[in-house]
Amino acid sequence: MATPSTPRRFPRWTVPAALVAVPALIAGIAIAAGGGKPASGTPVVEVSAADCGKGFTAPKPGRQTFQVRNTGSRTSEIYLIDPVSDAVYGEVEGIAPGTTRALIATVGTGSYAWRCVPNGGKAVTSAAVRVSAGGGSVQAVLPVSEKDLAAPLAAYRTYVDQGLADLQTKTRTLQSDLDADKLDQAREDWLPAHTQYASLGAAYGTFADFDAKINGRTAGLAGGVDDPAFTGFHRIEYGLWHGQSAATLAPYAKQLAADVDALRKDFPKQDFDPADLPLRTHEILENTLHRELSGNADYGSGTELATTEANLDGTQELLTLLRPLIDKRNAKVIPAVDMWMRRTEQLVLAQRAEDGTWTPLDKLSDTDRQRLDGSVGQLLEELAPIPDLLEIRKAA
Repeated sequence: MATPSTPRRFPRWTVPAALVAVPALIAGIAIAAGGGKPASGTPVVEVSAADCGKGFTAPKPGRQTFQVRNTGSRTSEIYLIDPVSDAVYGEVEGIAPGTTRALIATVGTGSYAWRCVPNGGKAVTSAAVRVSAGGGSVQAVLPVSEKDLAAPLAAYRTYVDQGLADLQTKTRTLQSDLDADKLDQAREDWLPAHTQYASLGAAYGTFADFDAKINGRTAGLAGGVDDPAFTGFHRIEYGLWHGQSAATLAPYAKQLAADVDALRKDFPKQDFDPADLPLRTHEILENTLHRELSGNADYGSGTELATTEANLDGTQELLTLLRPLIDKRNAKVIPAVDMWMRRTEQLVLAQRAEDGTWTPLDKLSDTDRQRLDGSVGQLLEELAPIPDLLEIRKAA
């Protein structure tokens, strides 16, 4: 697992960034922002807490641009909505007073209104207009509240707590191996402990400093692998596959077990932002692409694909919990995701031998590497709409 700020390096075979960027496009709604003066003939809508949607008249059907000008005194979130269902056709976030921004939306048959949510103030909704001629219907995005995400979040917290309990057992086993000078056994037990941690991918932002202690890398450390701050799974991995003695590694294993114990004790008190759940459906595997599938996270074990499989498991857990919310907003998303999850997992598991060992990334054939990389790239494309679909939008 990696924090979102982890520096990214792209090898020659990595999917281009354009394939993995989250597009601001949901269900036919394009959301764009810009500044400057409105083009001639472009509808101008004035928004403020006192007069939300001033100048708004029934728009023409089709894709068009609205110039949204904040005439109020507070920075505001602005939404073009269906006032009947509160579903969102388009939005402009954080528009400052005196600022004009562009909102691009596809207009079809239906009801339309503007909702203005000034920072620190109450939401105001404009009068509604109806478009009834031409264009067909346009699917808007039903808003998501923290309440909607409360049950998935509670279930995920339970999943993480149970996973941490399993992790405690596995890290203690690794510690016992090294205390007993059983290096071969330690190499065997290192992987299940590490992949157990990797499967908890959605929680890494919540783990805060514990993540760096438990799964940190040498990036940013002046001393590299010899830096005292380099601890946890990857420090032990480096030693196990670079000929270091059990006596050298035992203190690191003891510290790892202690850090995992401390994390599990602290986890119930940690603040888990419900908005993180939809974000992580895309972010876990995006980080996998830039860490494991680039080779940047390998310190000698050659088990990047095992970690990739654990990250796929962690992503699937999130998708299972969030599926009802996703299906309610766009029923086409999950079937496509499921297809590419299966394809990607098949390609990954094809590199696991019957004895449980994994093909190191640098031993993959060019064909296998390209297929895997392409499949992960397409899976990220299919996952990309989910954070936008389930974004918590201000209602007050």
